[in-house]
This record gives sequence, C-alpha cells and structure tokens, in this order.
Amino acid sequence: MAERVGFVGLGIMGGGMSRNLLAAGFELTVHNRSPERMRPLAEAGAAVASSPAELAAACDVVIVCVSDTPDVEAVLLGDDGVIHGARPGSLVIDMSTISPEATRRMAARLRERDVAMIDAPVSGGSEGAAKGTLSIMVGGDDGDVRRATPYLEAMGSAITHVGPTGAGQSCKLVNQILVVVTMLGVAEALLFAQAGGLDLERTLQAVSGGAGGSWMLSNRGGQAIRRDWRPGFTIDLQQKDLRLVLEAADETGVPMLATGTVFQLYRTLQREGLGGEGNHALVKALERLSGIALAGGEDPGPA
Repeated sequence: MAERVGFVGLGIMGGGMSRNLLAAGFELTVHNRSPERMRPLAEAGAAVASSPAELAAACDVVIVCVSDTPDVEAVLLGDDGVIHGARPGSLVIDMSTISPEATRRMAARLRERDVAMIDAPVSGGSEGAAKGTLSIMVGGDDGDVRRATPYLEAMGSAITHVGPTGAGQSCKLVNQILVVVTMLGVAEALLFAQAGGLDLERTLQAVSGGAGGSWMLSNRGGQAIRRDWRPGFTIDLQQKDLRLVLEAADETGVPMLATGTVFQLYRTLQREGLGGEGNHALVKALERLSGIALAGGEDPGPA
C-alpha cells in the first residue's frame, strides 16, 4: 500500500514543493501555521491537518520545510508537534535549513519513539521549488534515504546523499557560502560595468557563458539590472543561514572573510527595512557605498 505523505510549511519554497508531490500522484496532507496558505492545496486535492501532530498521525512520511531551527523544533517536538502523533516506523524528512547539531539532537529524540529522520535541505530558489528542479543535499541512514528518494525525486532533479544525519545541513551551509560570495562578485561586477559605461544586458550576455558564469549571475544578475527585487530567497532568510555558517566556522576555526563581509552588508539593508527583498538586493548595499546605481535605477541614497 502506498505511503501517505504529510507536508508542514507552505511558504515561498514549501508551496511549490508540495504541489509537485500532488502532481506526482502522492496522497498528501498539509499543515501550515497560517491556515489561508492551505486553501490552494486543499482545492488541488490535498487533505488538511490542524496541527503537526494531527498530520503525523495520518501519515507515514512527514516532510517539513520551515524557516529556522526553533521553527523545526516547534513542529517536531512542540506541544502539538510531530513527535506526539507520529507512529513507530514513520519517517521525517526535514527540508529546512537549520543547525546541523540541532538536527542530530532532534533526530535522536525522534529515534527514541522509533521515528526515523533525515535532513534534506534544498537549493534552487522559488523557481526550482515550483519546477521540481531543486538540488537536495541529504544526510541520514542509507535505508531511510532510499525510502525518501521517491518523494525527493518529485521535488528535485539533483539528489545527493552526502553523509550521516546532519551532513545535509552542513553541505547546505557550504552552498550558502558559495551563493552569497558569488552574489557579492556579481554585484561588484555589475557596478564596475555601470561605471565603465557598458550596456549591462549585453555585458551579462557576454560573460554568462564564460568562466565567470554562475547560477546567481544568470538568474539574479538580470533581476538586479531590472531592479526587480522580488525574492527567490529573502535577505532575512539568507542572514539566518549566514548566522549558522558563522557559528559553525567559529567552532571549527575557519576564516570566513567574504562571508562575514556579506553578512554585515545584508545587516545594513535589514536596518533599512529591506529584509523581505531578494538576496540579490545585496547590490543596493554596494550602491550606497559607491554612490553609483545600476542603469535606470533609484537614487542609491547616503552611504
């Protein structure tokens, strides 16, 4: 008999991911802290649950995609959490980006109830979530990862088992370092091109296919040129991930020069109330430092 799947967290990523599970034919139950976000999924055929515990009681596999470590702890271990409804032998797949150490701690708590847990954070932005083309980095036992694979394949196109519990989260932090440092390079390059009088669209076209090309350049460079700050991933969420990176780096003694710089630049944008904009709005911080705005842009304001 087919397993019943539950999904908790229908935000900017989870909404698209859960729709892809429905499209793949899985029997789906959903829960979200804001009930209005469940309505479109219910209209598309999903059942709804009033709490994570109620959802877990109805499902064999529970997928979680929420914002931060405390949110995952509340969903899994809180008063109405998954742990109070999950049956022995069920599986939790956490697709949030959270602390690797907290992941291991929560997995151990669930294991005491004979509930397995793997960590499977994702990369690819809201576009990848909607299209089912996410990159998924998985930590956990081999058997649990094999069991989860059909559900992961409905949401992603590149699924890599990187190690034991917590390894997926550590790998996601590697990804986030690359994302923000690359975006810093994209921002500097675009301002340099602007100051040099280049056509930004043609410049982007010229360099995207070369050695300097990247996902961030191709997908976020154009948005920055058009001053389209709609988020595939918000500054606030990016900062949460960078805090995890810097905390882990502090424990290991790894210098994080560029990542630390980006963290501070994002902080200046958060102080201006821009935390809900896309992470490519990093460009704005450099505009304010330089007094240069990308073509057709706004006044960069004071440094």
